[in-house]
Amino acid sequence: MKNFIILLAFLIVSTGLKAQKADSTKKTSAADSLFDSMNNSDNKGHIIAVFESSRLILSQSTETIKKNNFNVLIMHRFGDVGGEEGGGKYLFGLDRVADLYIGFEYGLTNNLNIDIGRSAMPDEGGLISLEMKYALLHQTSDNSSPFALTLIGVTGLRPYGDFDQFGDRISYFAQAIFARKISHDLSLQIAPSFVQNNLALPNAPGSENGFFSLSATARVKVTKLMSIIVDYAHPFSTFRTNNGFSDPLGVGIQLVTGGHVFTINITNARTANEINYLSNTTSDYFRGNFRIGFTIARLFDFNHRENYQPRR
Repeated sequence: MKNFIILLAFLIVSTGLKAQKADSTKKTSAADSLFDSMNNSDNKGHIIAVFESSRLILSQSTETIKKNNFNVLIMHRFGDVGGEEGGGKYLFGLDRVADLYIGFEYGLTNNLNIDIGRSAMPDEGGLISLEMKYALLHQTSDNSSPFALTLIGVTGLRPYGDFDQFGDRISYFAQAIFARKISHDLSLQIAPSFVQNNLALPNAPGSENGFFSLSATARVKVTKLMSIIVDYAHPFSTFRTNNGFSDPLGVGIQLVTGGHVFTINITNARTANEINYLSNTTSDYFRGNFRIGFTIARLFDFNHRENYQPRR
């Protein structure tokens, strides 16, 4: 399964790159213009795209996939770079898998997405997630709306593992994301969230079923197509504070190439899904319990627009 996912990821990238090369002397298709799909116009009153993708490292962004667009996500977390489970013996984590996530995002409207994903989590029983994502406000260039606001609701199901009843397999996640593009080179967002696990994760005495968290993300552009992202989250949980849990933190580089967004990152979060990394991150950077990861997003446009000319 591990080799299949990695192969699929690189096939998606290579197919897209070949298509872009073949069409270099032709009109660019809508599927190969991520900047057009997430409009970043600075004309008066127009919507400003705060980020170039719907996913960052840990967090989602305020951006939605536009109507009749389809986004394929592959997120991979390798094993620990150092510590007892890392080091040269395991090629600094590259021989191991912490999580594999495949997700699909579809635009029902320009502001409303339905998303489905599967997180493998070999050590924790997997998670199937169904999500609705709604862009309630957009930042505009005339400052009539000075920030973007997007709402997310997720239901998660653990497909395997030992549970006394079916309801124990269910978890929920709700989030409001506030974001602003401060300048051409700097975007910031904060996101208060609530996680509810019908069976506490981890299932230990004192572990809360429900808790709040707050995430913060910064994106700094280095070039037109490359950015540095810092992504952080803090669960407000007495149990986690008193029992050696860690706050999830990720740092990475994001590259935009046509219809692709590629992110390579380092994070102490073992899992890709918000429900899981907010509930159960115990990895500590200072013990070498961080890992290399990557995200590949490939956008497809099914609007079939004729004589399409990309925005320059």
